[in-house]
Amino acid sequence: MTATATVTPQGTISLQTIAMPADTNWNGDIFGGWLVSQMDLAGAVAARRRAHGRITTIAIDGMVFHHPVHIGDVVTCFTTIEHIGNTSMKIRIEAWETGDPCREPVKLTDGLFTYVAIDEQGKPRLVPPEACPV
Repeated sequence: MTATATVTPQGTISLQTIAMPADTNWNGDIFGGWLVSQMDLAGAVAARRRAHGRITTIAIDGMVFHHPVHIGDVVTCFTTIEHIGNTSMKIRIEAWETGDPCREPVKLTDGLFTYVAIDEQGKPRLVPPEACPV
């Protein structure tokens, strides 16, 4: 495990969930793939809103797991759109454990996810110039 530089979560809350016993690995910790899938869902929420419709994940860059996730942890995913291209978006996703209101949140991991806006046939399409109104 490594120390984290960020003291507080950055971005917008895009997903919050609770780690459950069915999500554990052979060590009794939450399986890393489960956490990555929660982050991908959070990124998809942000990307879909920004793209005004269908998107697909095409890349995940530079993830580091800082702390294990335990059963019962509240996992909150924060998203920040870092770059918008013609058809793609790079979204920074941070996963934090935020379940105890009496202590500081703990950064679990972060990564840079790339999404592409797609049409109904699954072909890339342009990302609109403006985000959807909230």
